[in-house]
Amino acid sequence: MQPILWASLGTGFTFLMTTLGSALVFFFRKTVNAAIQRIFLGFAAGVMIAASVWSLLIPAIEEASANGGIGWIPAVGGFALGIVFLLLLDGLLPHLHLEAKNPEGLESSWKRTTLLVLAVTLHNIPEGMAVGLSFALAAQHSGEAASLSAAMALALGIGIQNFPEGAAISLPLRQEGISRTRSFLYGSMSGIVEPIFGILVVLAAGSIQPLMPWLLSFAAGAMMYVVVEELIPEAHLGEHSNTGTLGVMAGFMIMMVLDVALG
Repeated sequence: MQPILWASLGTGFTFLMTTLGSALVFFFRKTVNAAIQRIFLGFAAGVMIAASVWSLLIPAIEEASANGGIGWIPAVGGFALGIVFLLLLDGLLPHLHLEAKNPEGLESSWKRTTLLVLAVTLHNIPEGMAVGLSFALAAQHSGEAASLSAAMALALGIGIQNFPEGAAISLPLRQEGISRTRSFLYGSMSGIVEPIFGILVVLAAGSIQPLMPWLLSFAAGAMMYVVVEELIPEAHLGEHSNTGTLGVMAGFMIMMVLDVALG
């Protein structure tokens, strides 16, 4: 039960940060400035790149090696499966990015607001998996303070980038004519998949212990897909943007410092 409890607390924190960010819709009337939006997107990309390496891939390799296996095999295999998983979701789940005119995924009659929320929800899935697995790994190594510190660093990093992410969905929804309360609820609920998927992967890892390295690298592959497919292109949307690039660098450095300093 300890891995599930810790994963629930970690992903609960990241969900809370999304909710707090969504609450900004009650204080601001306008949507986020385009330049600030690029910084936020770049920052999220940087955090996820650093988290994929330090919090997921390196622990996956170390865990596989400690179990007597070849470290890079589950790292590469899980990473590839994570990419395929997000590729399939991206192709099947109807969703609409904020600046896009046409939705992606299968054709549907869903409302524009629903498609906008689903676009954010899609990339919250690997974030929840990553945080949940990190806390599950820490619980399995409960005697090692460094493992718990590393999981807390990951949750903090993901939580920090979830705050502006929540605002980035609730404020545009308000601009679409949705009420403040509904915009807040939609923004908040876009993050509910984090505790859901975080706990699901912990249950899978707990039932089949050797799966942990594969699941860690799976989450890394899924996150990197989101970064390359969505976050970095949107951080430079419409023009070459130094602000988006600097956001990526800042996010990477902060997540790296958190992981190394607290780990």
